[in-house]
Order: sequence, then structure tokens, then C-alpha cells
Amino acid sequence: MSDFAATALLERLSRVIHNDAHASGLKPTQWEALRFLARANRVSRSPGALTGFLGVTKGTVSQTLQALERKGLIEKTTADGDRRGVKLDLTPAGRTLLADDPLTDLDASLAAMPPEARDQLSTSLERLMTEMLARRGGRAFGACRTCRHFTRGHREGAPYFCALLRAPLSREESEQICIEQETTA
Repeated sequence: MSDFAATALLERLSRVIHNDAHASGLKPTQWEALRFLARANRVSRSPGALTGFLGVTKGTVSQTLQALERKGLIEKTTADGDRRGVKLDLTPAGRTLLADDPLTDLDASLAAMPPEARDQLSTSLERLMTEMLARRGGRAFGACRTCRHFTRGHREGAPYFCALLRAPLSREESEQICIEQETTA
């Protein structure tokens, strides 16, 4: 397959996904924001982190968050320890809507692939995304467990610990994505 053929297939798949993203009266960016908030750790659930993850302007993120808040899908609160900071969380309605995410069909199609093909595709797409983000000066937002600051065990009984933020992490948090993630060498 030529390089152009692979690009054309990725673009076509992207368009199919993009068209499905208008489900439930949401714009694609609004769906992506909800997905981010469901996957992001407590440090990364902020307007600034969302801006970095989406690779869009602060204005676009502000409008997206306002729309999601009006629809009752997210809530904004003051960040712990920073009165000026904003923490974003999904509401129960936002979590319920995500249960009907239009990407469910894509997930089912991927699940139907042989595991080795799925793993190879995932690895290739991750490399492609990392390369594209690097070309644009963006960040990859990897899982905490893949970060150089991640350690196992903590004196207060937490199974994991973030040495950068000096914060204990639960098993669930170790799987979440983080704006501060630095891949191990």
C-alpha cells in the first residue's frame, strides 16, 4: 500500500468518525472534551490541559466548556489549593451520555480484529500521533504508569506514587492520562 493510500484511508476513517460525532446534539470537539475528562487524572482536568490535549485555541475550549456546562454534562469548581484555578468534572448526565459514545462502533470493530493485529495497529497509531504532535509542538498526554515520575508503592499505602507532583496514586489513577507525563527513556 502506498503512503498516500494509507493517508487516504486514515482520512476517510476520520471523516466517518467525525460524522458520527454529531450524535446527541454534540459537536465533535464536545465529544472529545467529554472523553478527555473521563480519561484524565485529577491534575489534568483543567481548561489549560484540555486546550493542550485538543490542540485548539483557548477560545474554542472556553466555548466548548460553556456549551457542555449549559447542557449539564460537566461542572466547573475551584481547583484544590488554587482559588484562580478551575477543575472540570463530568456530571452524572455526562457519564451517562458517554455510555452511548458514537465511538462504540469503532471499539467493536477493533475488538473483532485478532489481538496481535489490534496491538500492532495501536502501537503504530501511537507512534504516528506522537510524531504528528512533535511536529506541531504538542504533547502526547500518556498514562501515568508510563511516566518517568511514576513509582510503585507509597508509604501511606497507595499502590503508586507520582514523584513529580508528590501525590499518591490509586490503581485507577495510574491508568489515566496526564499533562505532566514524560515517557520513560
